Amino acid sequence: MVAHAREDHPDEACGVIAGPAETGEPQRFIRMTNAERSTTFYRFDSREHLAVWNEMDDADEAPVVIYHSHTATEPYPSRTDINYAGEPDAHYVLISTRDPEVAEVRSFRIVDGTVTEEPIEAVGIDPSIADGAAGHSGDPLAVQSYKFGHTPDSMIYDCP
Repeated sequence: MVAHAREDHPDEACGVIAGPAETGEPQRFIRMTNAERSTTFYRFDSREHLAVWNEMDDADEAPVVIYHSHTATEPYPSRTDINYAGEPDAHYVLISTRDPEVAEVRSFRIVDGTVTEEPIEAVGIDPSIADGAAGHSGDPLAVQSYKFGHTPDSMIYDCP
Protein backbone atom coordinates (compact mmCIF):
# COMPACT_ATOMS: atom_id res chain seq x y z
CA MET A 1 0.00 0.00 0.00
CA VAL A 2 2.73 2.44 0.97
CA ALA A 3 4.81 1.58 -2.09
CA HIS A 4 1.76 2.07 -4.33
CA ALA A 5 0.99 5.42 -2.68
CA ARG A 6 4.57 6.61 -3.16
CA GLU A 7 4.65 5.43 -6.80
CA ASP A 8 1.47 7.34 -7.67
CA HIS A 9 2.46 10.50 -5.79
CA PRO A 10 1.68 13.35 -6.43
CA ASP A 11 -1.67 11.80 -7.41
CA GLU A 12 -3.73 9.89 -4.86
CA ALA A 13 -3.36 6.10 -5.10
CA CYS A 14 -6.16 3.68 -4.31
CA GLY A 15 -6.82 -0.02 -4.02
CA VAL A 16 -8.38 -2.94 -2.21
CA ILE A 17 -7.23 -5.95 -0.25
CA ALA A 18 -9.77 -8.74 -0.71
CA GLY A 19 -10.29 -11.80 1.43
CA PRO A 20 -12.75 -14.63 2.02
CA ALA A 21 -16.16 -13.21 2.88
CA GLU A 22 -16.52 -15.83 5.62
CA THR A 23 -13.36 -14.90 7.54
CA GLY A 24 -12.60 -11.35 6.45
CA GLU A 25 -8.91 -12.21 6.34
CA PRO A 26 -7.07 -9.94 3.88
CA GLN A 27 -5.31 -12.04 1.24
CA ARG A 28 -5.36 -10.51 -2.23
CA PHE A 29 -3.82 -7.09 -2.91
CA ILE A 30 -5.47 -5.23 -5.80
CA ARG A 31 -4.11 -1.91 -7.09
CA MET A 32 -6.91 0.18 -8.53
CA THR A 33 -6.79 3.02 -11.03
CA ASN A 34 -7.60 6.48 -9.71
CA ALA A 35 -9.91 7.63 -12.49
CA GLU A 36 -9.58 11.22 -11.30
CA ARG A 37 -5.76 11.33 -11.58
CA SER A 38 -5.95 13.98 -8.87
CA THR A 39 -3.73 15.19 -6.04
CA THR A 40 -6.78 15.73 -3.83
CA PHE A 41 -9.42 13.15 -4.79
CA TYR A 42 -9.73 9.51 -5.77
CA ARG A 43 -12.42 7.51 -7.49
CA PHE A 44 -12.08 3.94 -8.68
CA ASP A 45 -12.31 3.58 -12.45
CA SER A 46 -15.94 2.45 -12.88
CA ARG A 47 -15.23 -0.45 -15.26
CA GLU A 48 -12.36 -1.70 -13.13
CA HIS A 49 -14.46 -1.26 -9.97
CA LEU A 50 -17.27 -3.38 -11.43
CA ALA A 51 -14.84 -6.05 -12.68
CA VAL A 52 -13.03 -6.32 -9.32
CA TRP A 53 -16.27 -6.49 -7.31
CA ASN A 54 -17.59 -9.16 -9.72
CA GLU A 55 -14.36 -11.14 -9.28
CA MET A 56 -14.72 -10.89 -5.51
CA ASP A 57 -18.35 -12.04 -5.71
CA ASP A 58 -17.40 -15.00 -7.92
CA ALA A 59 -14.62 -15.98 -5.49
CA ASP A 60 -16.82 -15.46 -2.40
CA GLU A 61 -14.53 -12.63 -1.31
CA ALA A 62 -15.17 -9.26 0.28
CA PRO A 63 -13.23 -5.98 0.31
CA VAL A 64 -11.46 -6.31 3.66
CA VAL A 65 -9.29 -3.19 3.24
CA ILE A 66 -10.01 -0.20 1.02
CA TYR A 67 -7.07 2.15 0.90
CA HIS A 68 -6.07 5.42 -0.65
CA SER A 69 -3.47 8.11 -0.13
CA HIS A 70 -3.55 11.74 0.82
CA THR A 71 -0.72 13.63 -0.81
CA ALA A 72 -0.51 16.81 1.27
CA THR A 73 -2.54 16.20 4.41
CA GLU A 74 -2.70 13.85 7.35
CA PRO A 75 -4.15 10.37 6.78
CA TYR A 76 -7.66 11.09 8.07
CA PRO A 77 -10.91 10.62 6.09
CA SER A 78 -12.18 13.77 4.39
CA ARG A 79 -15.89 14.55 4.14
CA THR A 80 -15.81 13.15 0.62
CA ASP A 81 -14.10 9.95 1.85
CA ILE A 82 -16.79 9.55 4.50
CA ASN A 83 -19.62 10.18 2.03
CA TYR A 84 -18.23 7.59 -0.41
CA ALA A 85 -17.51 4.92 2.22
CA GLY A 86 -20.00 2.22 1.23
CA GLU A 87 -18.48 -0.93 2.74
CA PRO A 88 -19.34 -0.97 6.47
CA ASP A 89 -17.26 -4.09 7.16
CA ALA A 90 -14.09 -2.78 5.48
CA HIS A 91 -11.04 -1.25 7.10
CA TYR A 92 -10.47 2.12 5.43
CA VAL A 93 -6.71 2.68 5.38
CA LEU A 94 -5.24 6.07 4.56
CA ILE A 95 -1.60 6.68 3.72
CA SER A 96 -0.11 10.17 3.72
CA THR A 97 2.70 10.77 1.24
CA ARG A 98 3.24 14.38 2.30
CA ASP A 99 6.62 13.49 3.84
CA PRO A 100 8.83 11.31 1.63
CA GLU A 101 10.80 10.15 4.69
CA VAL A 102 7.87 9.03 6.88
CA ALA A 103 5.12 6.53 6.13
CA GLU A 104 1.97 7.80 7.87
CA VAL A 105 -0.63 5.03 7.84
CA ARG A 106 -3.93 5.01 9.76
CA SER A 107 -6.95 2.72 9.69
CA PHE A 108 -10.61 3.54 10.25
CA ARG A 109 -14.05 2.00 10.25
CA ILE A 110 -16.59 4.22 8.53
CA VAL A 111 -20.20 3.22 9.13
CA ASP A 112 -23.20 5.46 8.41
CA GLY A 113 -21.00 8.56 8.41
CA THR A 114 -19.35 7.74 11.74
CA VAL A 115 -15.55 7.48 11.67
CA THR A 116 -13.82 5.31 14.25
CA GLU A 117 -10.05 5.00 14.24
CA GLU A 118 -8.68 1.55 14.93
CA PRO A 119 -5.22 0.46 16.02
CA ILE A 120 -2.68 -0.34 13.37
CA GLU A 121 0.72 -1.94 13.90
CA ALA A 122 3.58 -2.16 11.42
CA VAL A 123 5.12 -5.63 11.51
CA GLY A 124 7.94 -7.39 9.71
CA ILE A 125 10.46 -4.54 9.79
CA ASP A 126 13.95 -5.93 9.24
CA PRO A 127 15.97 -4.81 12.30
CA SER A 128 19.15 -4.48 10.25
CA ILE A 129 17.39 -2.00 7.99
CA ALA A 130 15.66 -0.19 10.85
CA ASP A 131 19.03 0.26 12.58
CA GLY A 132 20.47 1.84 9.42
CA ALA A 133 22.91 -0.95 8.63
CA ALA A 134 25.89 0.32 6.72
CA GLY A 135 25.84 -0.33 3.03
CA HIS A 136 22.13 -1.15 2.90
CA SER A 137 20.42 0.71 0.09
CA GLY A 138 16.86 -0.24 1.11
CA ASP A 139 14.21 2.00 2.60
CA PRO A 140 14.80 2.17 6.38
CA LEU A 141 11.06 2.66 6.84
CA ALA A 142 10.08 -0.33 4.73
CA VAL A 143 7.34 -2.44 6.29
CA GLN A 144 6.44 -5.92 5.18
CA SER A 145 2.87 -5.88 6.50
CA TYR A 146 0.36 -4.16 8.77
CA LYS A 147 -1.95 -5.53 11.45
CA PHE A 148 -5.46 -4.11 11.68
CA GLY A 149 -7.98 -4.51 14.47
CA HIS A 150 -10.69 -2.24 15.81
CA THR A 151 -10.95 -3.36 19.45
CA PRO A 152 -8.71 -5.18 21.93
CA ASP A 153 -11.03 -8.19 21.62
CA SER A 154 -10.96 -8.28 17.83
CA MET A 155 -8.97 -10.54 15.59
CA ILE A 156 -5.78 -8.95 14.32
CA TYR A 157 -5.18 -9.31 10.59
CA ASP A 158 -1.80 -9.48 8.91
CA CYS A 159 -2.05 -7.67 5.55
CA PRO A 160 0.85 -7.86 3.10
